[in-house]
Amino acid sequence: MNSDIIVIGGGIAGLSAAARLSVDANVTVLEMESATGYHASGRSAALIEENYGAPSVQALNHASMDYFNEGGYLSQRGLLIIAQADDEDAFQADVKTMGVQPIAPSEAMKLVPVLDAAKLGYAGYHAEAFDIDTDLLMQDFIRTLRANGGQVITQATVTEIRQDASGWHVKAAGDDYTAPTLVNAAGAWADLVAGIAGVTPLGIMPHRRSMARIAAPGGHDPSKWPMFFGTGETWYAKPDAGALLVSPAEEVATHPHDAFADDMTLAEGLDRYQQMVTEEVTRPLATWAGLRSFAPDRTLVLGRDSEVPEFIWCAGQGGYGFQTSPAASALLADLVTGRTPILDAASVAQLSPNRFRP
Repeated sequence: MNSDIIVIGGGIAGLSAAARLSVDANVTVLEMESATGYHASGRSAALIEENYGAPSVQALNHASMDYFNEGGYLSQRGLLIIAQADDEDAFQADVKTMGVQPIAPSEAMKLVPVLDAAKLGYAGYHAEAFDIDTDLLMQDFIRTLRANGGQVITQATVTEIRQDASGWHVKAAGDDYTAPTLVNAAGAWADLVAGIAGVTPLGIMPHRRSMARIAAPGGHDPSKWPMFFGTGETWYAKPDAGALLVSPAEEVATHPHDAFADDMTLAEGLDRYQQMVTEEVTRPLATWAGLRSFAPDRTLVLGRDSEVPEFIWCAGQGGYGFQTSPAASALLADLVTGRTPILDAASVAQLSPNRFRP
């Protein structure tokens, strides 16, 4: 099967890139699972706060907001940081890095009424943090891709990639696909895909993060609560469909696989959450884990490989995949087609895979 561009990976990174590229090219997406968004994209807390992340991530956040607002993908959530009285230094550090304004503990308790007044020493809040409708966003990217003649093929595990004078030849689930350009949007498998293709890996490492879904505390309706964090992001909680998601926010380096929650780590995170609330945590309704994949400098990798220019990196999202997807995919399409990027040159350089090459 011939295309102009093959995209390996059907998560938010691959689907958004494919949609943008499909305006100018015939694009085929190969996804190894039976459905798109199966791994990290389907297990994301999906919040955007523009000033969160490295400078290049913030640049992508800012550049994504018009797309999000125009498409109706955002809903108000807010972001709250809480700390005990002896955690002032850690709290002040979070105030600087997470863009919140200090508020009185009593105000924090109005936002999240199950907080324990006896434990709460400091609080900071930022209203301009938003939930992303991840399913709508992904489905709209798929609709755009298909409307432009592209396709998504699931259950297409890549087993062979080779390049010759005619382009890339990819074997997946017994079928052959060819295209002049290959986009690596394989998430936790990005370095593995590079290796199969004979391209030097960049050191992208997946990290496990566990999650529990618990019943709404004390019979409250948490739908209007902000997402709330312990200092140093040692845990967080986020309302979700009448329940509450709680995560220990761990980052444990691992290998690419279908991740599952670590029970001990999850118990420790739930305990840290429990220490700041008045309601007892009962048995979780469900638990799971996802893999957040980071480049060595913890920012995204977008653009042509300097050694193999027909190999395009779209990887290292590290938990920022949804919030950066409109701008990251637009940048990738600009770089592939040769258009002038909308981002400033410094941000483009910070995102380029060439920053890792001699």
